[in-house]
Amino acid sequence: MVQKIKVKSVLNKQKYADDWFLSNYSINPYSGCSFNCVYCYTRGSKYGEHQVPGLAAKINAPEVLVRQLKTRARKREYGFIAFGSATDPYLPVEKDLKITRELLMIILRFHFPVHLLTRSPLILRDLDILKKVGEKAVLPDEFKDKTDTGVVLSFSFSTTDEHLANIFEPSAPSPEERLETMKQCKDAGFIVGAIFMPLLPFLSDSEEHLTKMIKNVKLNGADFVMASGLTLFGEGPHDCKTRYYEVLEEHFPELVFQTKAIFRNSFAPSRKYQEELHERFVRLCQKYQIRNKIY
Repeated sequence: MVQKIKVKSVLNKQKYADDWFLSNYSINPYSGCSFNCVYCYTRGSKYGEHQVPGLAAKINAPEVLVRQLKTRARKREYGFIAFGSATDPYLPVEKDLKITRELLMIILRFHFPVHLLTRSPLILRDLDILKKVGEKAVLPDEFKDKTDTGVVLSFSFSTTDEHLANIFEPSAPSPEERLETMKQCKDAGFIVGAIFMPLLPFLSDSEEHLTKMIKNVKLNGADFVMASGLTLFGEGPHDCKTRYYEVLEEHFPELVFQTKAIFRNSFAPSRKYQEELHERFVRLCQKYQIRNKIY
């Protein structure tokens, strides 16, 4: 069941522009998520502190956004707005509620650029609005010599292997659906990319697996790829750390010890692991001639 809640604010201003996602602002039309990814970082982290239990729709988000964007536009504080930083903007309930679509229409009205992150083919419904957003957006000065469009569309993957995805992303659209959706968005003229976040230690972070992922997304139109390792927050029974190790124990018990060894008592893997993963990823991007950042 989807709760319907009212919020005082829907547009979050970031202290600094995000170097990876280009964003100065973020919006999450929903609280919670029905895709049920095992590794979801909001469970047990500060990013999930204010989420209501279950799934909730911010039903007054459009009227709140009008007020907030009117103020930002009057001050000419234009910047990319990221959708999907905490919850996918195209959850199945969006098909009927259309909150994300309404928010995009408001963003078009006020001429802000957007970066949409999703796993869902439902984004195809809104390509008509997104095309207009891209044409009308006022770009921040630092992007004017890099692009002439105000829309970036990114598709999230922890793997492109269907078997692994079924285990760790049980209710999300399949990798094959995401790849096909990305291709359709590219064919429609959008800048598209793949976000490999998180890569799963000893499952989707190897040279062989990463090579397949990069080749796969490039074949389906990706202009860029970005990647990062897994984070495991919390200690409670429903937090992502507990849940991840339970699933790992069930399906890949041989990997539990070495996974715990790279995390130790931290929410992030060791610096050595992260550096080696980054080096491997950048080298493969260079080898297969695809950008490892948006611009």
